[in-house]
Amino acid sequence: MVTVLVMIGAYLLGAVPFGILLTRMTGAGDLRTIGSGNIGATNVLRTGRKGLAAATLLLDAAKGAVAVLAAGAIDPVLMPVAGAAAFFGHCYPVWLRFRGGKGVATLLGIALALHWPTGLIFAGVWIVAMAATRYSSVGGIAAAIATPVSTAFFQRFDLVPLFLALALIVLWKHRGNLERLMDGTEPRIGRGAKGEGAQAQPD
Repeated sequence: MVTVLVMIGAYLLGAVPFGILLTRMTGAGDLRTIGSGNIGATNVLRTGRKGLAAATLLLDAAKGAVAVLAAGAIDPVLMPVAGAAAFFGHCYPVWLRFRGGKGVATLLGIALALHWPTGLIFAGVWIVAMAATRYSSVGGIAAAIATPVSTAFFQRFDLVPLFLALALIVLWKHRGNLERLMDGTEPRIGRGAKGEGAQAQPD
């Protein structure tokens, strides 16, 4: 029963759509009708509010970390379960008809809370890949792939299956981005105006 309650609580925390809440509260509009319609920080940036985008990224990461740490206060064994539930909550929130974000920022928070060296590598790969390519999607995909590799390198083999599964979900959520990358039509960071097209972007 405790495990079930932790999973439900972590899922509901992960399902909080901070991007939508922040843009509505600040009068920036309904995020689902702006840019790509995605609820993550990259699409918030399309509103022209860099501060809101940064806040969305931090809050989406924080909800993953908080879910893991709160579960750890109850029973450390539940920490990976809580991380997975929070991730699913972000990607598939029940009150948005299971159409959520792509999980990159939330995965960062989970990685930092479960194994901070992996979290730091995640952040480093994310930043370097985005800076080198100017594709937000490439940064998120590369960082997600780095998580199971990093945990294996640090011999945290207990975390490898979890991070491998979450990385595969990140790849699935970015399948549209991968198609556009191959077609040469993926927009770079900084491209695209407010209200532009329905192209899915990473969060």
